[in-house]
Amino acid sequence: MSTTKNKSGTAKGKRSRLYWTVPAVLVAAVLVVLLAKWATGLSGVQSFLTDYPGHSELPEGAPVGFPAWLGWQHFLNAFLLLLIIRTGWQVRTTTRPGGYWTRNNKGLIKTKNAPTKISLELWFHLTLDALWILNGLVFAVLLFATGQWMRIVPTSWDVFPNALSAALQYASLDWPTENGWVNYNALQLLAYFATVFIAAPLSFITGLRMSAAWPKKAAGLNRAFPIEAARAVHFPVMVYFVGFIVVHVFLVLATGALRNLNHMYAASDDAGWAGVWIFAASVAVMVAAWFLARPLFLRPIASLMGKVTSR
Repeated sequence: MSTTKNKSGTAKGKRSRLYWTVPAVLVAAVLVVLLAKWATGLSGVQSFLTDYPGHSELPEGAPVGFPAWLGWQHFLNAFLLLLIIRTGWQVRTTTRPGGYWTRNNKGLIKTKNAPTKISLELWFHLTLDALWILNGLVFAVLLFATGQWMRIVPTSWDVFPNALSAALQYASLDWPTENGWVNYNALQLLAYFATVFIAAPLSFITGLRMSAAWPKKAAGLNRAFPIEAARAVHFPVMVYFVGFIVVHVFLVLATGALRNLNHMYAASDDAGWAGVWIFAASVAVMVAAWFLARPLFLRPIASLMGKVTSR
């Protein structure tokens, strides 16, 4: 009886915090908008916004527009990242795994010790990680080979005051002019840079540190990078990715959905519907993958790479 009461009390406590969190966030958002509108009405701030309109000039020779490969990369990154976040949360919260997977200790890779048994959820998470990293390497090679890196790597210090300017414009609801086909605003540039060159590598290296692939006997390396530090960073990075996705999708749809989706998926700068239909198809694929990523469907695939058991 006491256990039931404790669980009921915990559930009520969580709901109570949720009830208070939603209005608190709304009130905070209103206050931010009002403060930003007041600030942008000041003569000094208006002068700052004039001097720094919200975007930095790109280096000479920077490409204009988006190649088709970037659209495919965008879909693959979104697809894999969505499932990585889902499986990462499952690994963190699942108490009764849907099965267990053990690598076959034969073939090209052999070890003296018995292979480690891991949950089916962790196996899927690590498999998705490997695919995401492979896709990321292809993305990085193409990014630097085609010059697209110049669009998401800061090359001037004025990116920081311009990012502050863009943030003030967003917060005051007088949003900066969007022209992503040619140049991102400075806040977008910094966000994309942080996601590609900071958050993604952090996610990879901390995940690797917590995996069985990390060398256990490298005492000096393990002291320099303890597993506790990796755990402390890995989850916040996942939270960052969730926040980035939410804000990114919202702004794509709120700042000219047709044109933005054509940029991202149809490699064109018009306001047609091609990008919308491709985006809709990609969402359908992601939704299907979300619901199919269950033990019933994962076990046959996992069994091709190792031994799957119920315990």
